[in-house]
Amino acid sequence: MNKSELAPVQMLKEPSAWLGAIAIGLIIVNLAILWKIDDQAHLGMSVLFWLPVGSLIWEKRQELNLKSDPIGSFIGAVLIGFFLFTIMSMPAKLSGQLSTYDPMLRLMPFLSGLGVALIASGIKGLKQYKSELIILFFLGIPGVIITDLLKIDISPFTAKISAFMLWYTGHELVLEDVFIYLPGGSIKVYGGCSGMESMTYLLGLSAVCLIMFPLERFNQKLHKFLIASFALTTGFIVNAVRVALMAILAASSNPDAFDYWHEGDGSLIFGMIAVGIFGLFYMFLLKQDELKPQDPVES
Repeated sequence: MNKSELAPVQMLKEPSAWLGAIAIGLIIVNLAILWKIDDQAHLGMSVLFWLPVGSLIWEKRQELNLKSDPIGSFIGAVLIGFFLFTIMSMPAKLSGQLSTYDPMLRLMPFLSGLGVALIASGIKGLKQYKSELIILFFLGIPGVIITDLLKIDISPFTAKISAFMLWYTGHELVLEDVFIYLPGGSIKVYGGCSGMESMTYLLGLSAVCLIMFPLERFNQKLHKFLIASFALTTGFIVNAVRVALMAILAASSNPDAFDYWHEGDGSLIFGMIAVGIFGLFYMFLLKQDELKPQDPVES
C-alpha cells in the first residue's frame, strides 16, 4: 500500500476520529427522531444550536486534551447508553401515537454531549467544553425545569395579555381564567400555547449569540441579564399576538385558517418572527459594539 491508501487506516486509529464519529452519530439520531415525530420547531432549533457547537469544537480541535480517566469514561458511557436505551424504549412515540413533546428528547442533547466530553477528556477536562455544554444546556433543559419540574404555568398571564391586546384593538370579549370569549367563538390557552417554549428557545439563542459573538462594550452581568430579558420578553409578546390571532380566527368560524396558524406552518412563522426580532436586536448591539468611543477632546 502507498501512503495515500494508508491514510484512511491511520485516521481510524486516532481517538479523535472515533469520538467525532460517535458525536455525529448521536446528533443524527437525535435529529432523525425529531423529524420522525414531526417536531418541526424543536428540530429547527436543534440544528441552530448544534451548528455553533460543531463550529466551536472544530476551531479548537488541535488544542483539545483528549486524555480521559476511568471514572469519566464510565460516566460518559452510561450517559450515552442511557440515551440509546431511551430512544429504543419509545416505539409508541416513533409511530406517532403520542404528542410531539417529550422531556427526554429535550434532555438528550446535553446528556449525550456531556457523555462524549467525559469519554474524550474525563472529568478534569470538561472545562474545555464549557461553551458547548452551555449551548446544549439551553437547547432544552430550561424548558423541562420550568414546565415539568417546577410545574410553572403562565397560561393565565398569557390569556390576560392577549385579551388586553384584543380589547385595545376594539374587540368585545370576556376573559375567564385561560378562556377568551369573543362574539362567535372562544379559545382556551393551554400550557403548550402559553409561550414558554418560545421564551426558552430565545433565551437559549441569546446564550448562543453571547458565546459565538461576544460583546466588549456590553459584557457586564447586567448587560447579559438585559439581553436575556429581551429574549424572554420577545418570545412572550410574539406568542401573545399569536394567541390573540387565534381568538379572532376562532370567532370568525374559519377552521382552516385557525388550524394553519395553530398547528400548521403558520405557527412556525411566529417562531421565525421572534427569532428575527431578537436577531435584529443583537445585530444592533454588535454594530454599537464596533463603534469605538471618541477620545476626549483636549482643552
